[in-house]
Amino acid sequence: MIINTGMRTDIPAFYSKWLLNRINEGYVYVRNPFFRNKVTKYRLDPSVVDCLAFCTKNPHPLINHLSELDKFRQFWFITITPYGREIEPNVPDKRQVIEDFKKISLHIGTNSIALRYDPIIINNKYTIEYHIKCFDKLLSELAGYTRDCTISFIDLYEKVKKNAFKTREVTREEQIVLAKEFVAISKKYNIKIHGCCEEEFLKEYGVDITGCMSKEIVEKAIDNKLIVPSTNSKRVGCNCLLGNDIGEYNTCMHLCKYCYANYSKELVLENIKKHDPNSPFLIGKLEENDEIHEAKQESYIDKYTQISLF
Repeated sequence: MIINTGMRTDIPAFYSKWLLNRINEGYVYVRNPFFRNKVTKYRLDPSVVDCLAFCTKNPHPLINHLSELDKFRQFWFITITPYGREIEPNVPDKRQVIEDFKKISLHIGTNSIALRYDPIIINNKYTIEYHIKCFDKLLSELAGYTRDCTISFIDLYEKVKKNAFKTREVTREEQIVLAKEFVAISKKYNIKIHGCCEEEFLKEYGVDITGCMSKEIVEKAIDNKLIVPSTNSKRVGCNCLLGNDIGEYNTCMHLCKYCYANYSKELVLENIKKHDPNSPFLIGKLEENDEIHEAKQESYIDKYTQISLF
């Protein structure tokens, strides 16, 4: 199975001590986001966790602890965007993130780390020309440190609108222009462009829309073939192996204006007060009415068809 740490919050950035404690303890408790007293216990055991997946805007707190993660096969997404603090208030200096990206790549290999350049926002400051220039500069820095980059265009979820973030959808024509330019740039640096939940028409311009964390990408990252059950959950329009996320919504202190995982800044600030790095829960502790059940965990690795991708 796959354990994901980054769909609901940024665990490396804000909860790295908790994660390392959970790995040492060998298990984690995760609340159902819709029924909070229904709790799932996951074993953090590499014999059943085929891939430990990260998605972060700031891996720095884990940089000096990479060896403690080595018992797990891993896949890292690191998001680097060209926005300022008016959009990403608490994201660290992008130059530091780039240097950390390189360090992780050198530690785990280029197949196991990918860049996310998303969401793409177009306005008077962040124009098409601005994105093209920044994207070329970014890929020139990361050439040789990754083989994959995922892009997506902003989706105006209700939570995004609630964050008082004034922006607009990126038009089809703008998407085509950027897709053409980004694909041309990526070929120059030997990096493949993937789309995250994007429309079919982008395929015509060279964007791989088969998924940003697809079975093939995970297999490449962990250097093993997978036999994935057909019941593996997916989002609508998504072909990725999203796995089981151990994070919790409304806990990410980056407070990006486009974030779909936070309802409000006030709720985030209230939740982080309940964080205890020694608790099996990311937020809070065991409650009186909690019902804990152990997840059915099994390896997806095809033990009869080992592969080597190098």
